[in-house]
Amino acid sequence: MVWVILLSFSPGGFSWWTILCVMTGSIVGISLGLLCCIYVATLHENDLWFSNIKEVEREISFRTECGLYYSYYKQMLKAPSIQQGLYELIHDNTTESKRTINILQRMNIYQEVFLSILYRILPIQTYLEPIYFYIYTVFALQTVYVIALFITSWLLSDSWLAGALSGVWYILNRVDTTRVEFTISLRENWSIPFFALQVAAITCYLRPQLKPIHQRVVLWLVFVSTFCFCLTWQFNQFVLLVQALIIFTLDCLDFLTVVSLYLMQVLNLLLVWLLQFCNSMILGSLVLSFIVSALFIKHFQTGLKTGGFVIRVGKLALHTLLVLTLTFTINYSAKKILQLKSDEHIFKFIKAKFGFGATRDFDASLYLCEEAFGLLPLDTFERLAGTVLLYPYLCTLSVLFILLLLVAFAVALSTNGSGQASREKEDRTFRMRPDVAYNLLHTVFFGLLAFSTMRMKYLWTGHMCAFAAFGVCGKEVWSLYLRVLHCNTKTTMRLIRYSVPIVILAFLYYKFWPRLMEEISELREFYDPDTVELMEWIRLKTPKRAVFAGSMQLLAGIKLCTGRVLTNHPHYEDQALRERTRQVYQIYARQSAEEVHKVLCSVGVDYIVLEDSICYERRHSRGCRLRDLLDLANGHIMDGPGENEPDLIPATHPRFCEAIKTDMPPYSTLFTPVFKNKTFHVYKLKKLKKKNKAENGP
Repeated sequence: MVWVILLSFSPGGFSWWTILCVMTGSIVGISLGLLCCIYVATLHENDLWFSNIKEVEREISFRTECGLYYSYYKQMLKAPSIQQGLYELIHDNTTESKRTINILQRMNIYQEVFLSILYRILPIQTYLEPIYFYIYTVFALQTVYVIALFITSWLLSDSWLAGALSGVWYILNRVDTTRVEFTISLRENWSIPFFALQVAAITCYLRPQLKPIHQRVVLWLVFVSTFCFCLTWQFNQFVLLVQALIIFTLDCLDFLTVVSLYLMQVLNLLLVWLLQFCNSMILGSLVLSFIVSALFIKHFQTGLKTGGFVIRVGKLALHTLLVLTLTFTINYSAKKILQLKSDEHIFKFIKAKFGFGATRDFDASLYLCEEAFGLLPLDTFERLAGTVLLYPYLCTLSVLFILLLLVAFAVALSTNGSGQASREKEDRTFRMRPDVAYNLLHTVFFGLLAFSTMRMKYLWTGHMCAFAAFGVCGKEVWSLYLRVLHCNTKTTMRLIRYSVPIVILAFLYYKFWPRLMEEISELREFYDPDTVELMEWIRLKTPKRAVFAGSMQLLAGIKLCTGRVLTNHPHYEDQALRERTRQVYQIYARQSAEEVHKVLCSVGVDYIVLEDSICYERRHSRGCRLRDLLDLANGHIMDGPGENEPDLIPATHPRFCEAIKTDMPPYSTLFTPVFKNKTFHVYKLKKLKKKNKAENGP
């Protein structure tokens, strides 16, 4: 990538000054990336005292779905051979009881497979424990992330000071840019660094002075980074859809041609589709339908950018309408043909979130009630303003967005769609580079996504650091300001571009360096004795093939720590699994003991684990507690004071998780208490004997 930067800055040849600047910037960028890596690794160690706790405690620290993903890395390492490990993943019968599923098809765990193979073949077993090899790899990706942001802002501004500023802002805004230190295994922590690398490669690809041969080299970088991004996150299709909309908008505004970037997306999605054993969710994705529609309509609308202003605007509106109509037609048809229901819960959630009708759908309500899927909290902007990131970002965004509108308007006024003279005449007044336009729309589109869904802010805030740093160190914004002040000289421009970032960096060092030192010196310790006691009991006192039912989050930990068979798990992208989860969760609903026992026996359960934190939940408000969601889905009135919808009825049975503790019939007839502590209650199911024909006879 350093070589590509060198080419993009000096397409005609290299000067010693250019080489010196590139080498200096590269050293600074790599140093900041390593600093970020060491920083989050230190926070993780200090928060858990990770090096001194027991192995079971280390594994418990992989909360919720993190534990599920890490369990496959552990499973691959325990397998007698790599081939046997892969076979067990492809024919897995422990993740979902009474089912054999292909984990490589269902989940994006190729990174765990790759790391386990790498750990096996490298001579590091005596020096580094498997768990450290795993977490250090994830932390190392933060180095890649910071370097990618560094490169993006450097390419946009032609100054490595912008890269330094973006890296420092990323580290100081850690609360809003990453959560890697406490959610290590989440797919986003693997994929977002590659996405940032892809954005950097696209930025380089769109630089005006880059030669065609160099563009082809950079396009390969786009391909590789997009592939790594798609392979490591199941939500890649939704992120690529936003990116495809950005490319489509730029094409409509005549900033770039889109075929090559579209092809990169399509090729990578199809390649991942093959690697995931023809996962139908990818073929039924909106992004594939959109790209096919956009290219098809573009092929037949050859005169799209010709004519006067009104005609061109009308053509663009019609073009957009045709693309969207064809997109939804193709997507609907594909899902019908493939009988695809894997992502229907996401669209139910989106529909309810944006006010297109209330829903009692259990799966959609789970998302709606989680804070991570709510609107972006306003205190986010207070934190971003505290690090002096928000102000230059807003200034850069507002100025360049207005400029983009003016450029688009000037292009639309051009009556000569085929010639260059008219357009060049217009561009003398209003001009914007394609790479700047792409990054502008990138931050706008992903900013809107972050506003609507807080969990998506991590796709936006990192790029926000790079974009704000470009505004501070680039020529585009400062030249407009200096023109207004009538002092737009090379000397003034150079003075501002270098002095302002240095002043900001000095201020940030003065204000935040003591805080960082205090933060990394603060020591805590992992403490969850109840969960440790539960895991040890399961490991020592239950059969290895015992089937456990409970909450998705807890079951992921049970699989990791004990290897027992699960009924359900947190990877929610399967319609049959979602239905099973709703059935298993009846242990927290108002259902009869017989009904719950029947449901659990149907999925082969041996033990159920009940959690007081769910049964008596207070974290969520009324209407969003898990027991409330189950009551609503079952048509029952919710607990506690408050209004209920008129069609809800009182339940005829007490809440199962409370009533079973009385140990009275029929609960004592069907369930046996075998373990309890302050947090968990474990019950073993009694298997009912089937009556034979003689007993059923007269």
